[in-house]
Amino acid sequence: MRVTAAVLDRPGEPFVLRDVELGPPRPDEVLVRPTAVGICATDLEFATFFEAPAVFGHEGAGIVERVGDQVTGIAPGDHVALSFTSCGHCRPCLTGSPGYCTRFDALNFSGRRPDGTSAVSMAGTEINAHFLGQSSFADHVIAPARAVVPIPKDADLTLAGPFGCGFQTGAGGVLNVLRPSPGSSIAVFGAGAVGVAATLGAVLSGCTTIAVVDLNAERLATARSLGATHGVPGGDGAAGDLRSIAPDGFDFAVDTTGHAAVLRTAVEVLGPLGTCGVIGVGPSEEMTFDWRSVLNGRTITGIIGGGAVPQVFVPELLALHAAGRFPVQEIVTHFPFERIGEAVDAARNGTAGKAVLTF
Repeated sequence: MRVTAAVLDRPGEPFVLRDVELGPPRPDEVLVRPTAVGICATDLEFATFFEAPAVFGHEGAGIVERVGDQVTGIAPGDHVALSFTSCGHCRPCLTGSPGYCTRFDALNFSGRRPDGTSAVSMAGTEINAHFLGQSSFADHVIAPARAVVPIPKDADLTLAGPFGCGFQTGAGGVLNVLRPSPGSSIAVFGAGAVGVAATLGAVLSGCTTIAVVDLNAERLATARSLGATHGVPGGDGAAGDLRSIAPDGFDFAVDTTGHAAVLRTAVEVLGPLGTCGVIGVGPSEEMTFDWRSVLNGRTITGIIGGGAVPQVFVPELLALHAAGRFPVQEIVTHFPFERIGEAVDAARNGTAGKAVLTF
């Protein structure tokens, strides 16, 4: 079938709406018509170097149109969010940690199905797609069933997409991995969509000191309005400000920035036995720490996908949102799909906490 997709013709160039061909779903796949898709920093980061032409997008939500004959538990007409995919057979998958699937990179970042094919072609030639199991910058998507999350039909489909990645990642990093006890202290570095979700996870956990660090004053104000107890301007003075807030160090820290210098600060402001969750994918390829930073019982742990099973955690987060306890709509700005360039600019410059394209 012919569909419209936002295609990256060359790394670093803007996305361009083009007609492409989408093959039918295979026995283990699902055809979804997205109603909305969030723009994630991971899309923008990979678009700077990924082999093109390619279709990105991995925070889709929409309505199922067709399912393969091996798919169970999903039917045409179902409302779904889309998330990452996994093999389903390795030890991490079988023990409830699909974000740490031993084939995660191959299945989510190769641009191809496991057999090397692509469901998307342009001018008769297959192009890279299947990004994080979906490539949902398009008005129709082929996704493996393991990437599909059925959600209630009363959930807002124009908001549900980011629950499959950014919101799940931030909130799950706190609720599923760090698991702070009520009364704990936490420092969250970065007040974008993932950082806001982590902040809301800290609120839900009963943390009584929640310090959010960011260079953007408006983002800090938003974090404060959503439950952060302190907003700390990023930069050279951040470490001193954080030490004045928690003189004995924080129990937990979360880095959503991917900057080595920020992560170093996140570790250094921990107290004894503190834990830092590393969530951000950013410009720094390496991290370095003074050995004293980790000797005092501190732990540094990487977090993918919020340590969640999406089919369980995404509906839980949506239920919290429906109850008014996870008000992420406060940071969402919607853009029509044809204005993807404007939405990307807003995501990059921070004027939109979470830019979401609508179809």
